[in-house]
Amino acid sequence: MSGMVDRANRKIEYLRISITDRCNLRCVYCMPEGGVPLIPHDEVLSYEEVLRIVRVAVKAGISKVRLTGGEPLVRKGVEGLVRDLAAIDGIKDLALTTNGLLLKKLAYPLFEAGLRRINISLDSLDPARFSTLTRGGALKDVLDGIEMAESAGFDPIKINMVPIRGLNDDEVVEFAKMTITRPWHVRFIEFMPIGAREMWDETRLVPTSETMAAVGGLGALEALTAGEFCGPASLYRLAGAKGIIGFISPLSDHFCAWCNRLRLTADGKLRPCLFSEYEVDLKTPLRAGCADEELSSLMGLAISEKPDGHNMDQGIKKSFKRTMSRIGG
Repeated sequence: MSGMVDRANRKIEYLRISITDRCNLRCVYCMPEGGVPLIPHDEVLSYEEVLRIVRVAVKAGISKVRLTGGEPLVRKGVEGLVRDLAAIDGIKDLALTTNGLLLKKLAYPLFEAGLRRINISLDSLDPARFSTLTRGGALKDVLDGIEMAESAGFDPIKINMVPIRGLNDDEVVEFAKMTITRPWHVRFIEFMPIGAREMWDETRLVPTSETMAAVGGLGALEALTAGEFCGPASLYRLAGAKGIIGFISPLSDHFCAWCNRLRLTADGKLRPCLFSEYEVDLKTPLRAGCADEELSSLMGLAISEKPDGHNMDQGIKKSFKRTMSRIGG
């Protein structure tokens, strides 16, 4: 393949890779207190397998790669994987999403390995609430990690916040205020029904329109033109602010029409849509010694089954075979 285009004429260029389903937090909206059944270690793709899949994908047209988890920084040797990925000709953008707990230790090694963009998931700026939401996490560790990432040279630093009614939606304005004095991108993402099943309820969804109204209380929001790597976020800036505010609306105003991504799970399944159960197994043929051409054809198969849209606005599904932590954030 010399480029991957699906049946809706979307150019598929973006591969999100979960390198582990393990996590060092147990966030209330993500998984049950006792965690979820873990993928056996020998069923998780090795770094060598990940690199082979990426090399084939890049030849086929992928130019953007993001590492996710679980929590990707809990997997040993992640800096080496980043270094090897950064060396692949054709990857224009290499990024990583983390909860930030280990970032103080790993920010410099990751930057030195070639990582340039990082997203930190952070849902409360109150230490006690953060500990409750994450079931034991220390907010200071995350904030120290963000500062270390900025010191290392990551730019922009993106902070992802999911407003959930009754849990943290009263903190939206405080998050937005951070962009006034810091050159960070704070992005508000609508709560999605693909985490802890017992937590999801449509009444907890805070639509982007409501979040924007709350942020607008700080002043007029200037709409910005999205850059090359801004993805589905609608971008705005408060007058005189150093940073940027983004709104991502997967439910109230979904971006399916221009979705350009595939997701690779830690156990080697390629998913064309977060909200679809359809998966293509890459690991089994890979471990059976398949040629690169077969891997490329399997990627093409996944793309051919990419749905036009998730149809969540026609009735929100409350149960998925895999939760977000097992798919990759």
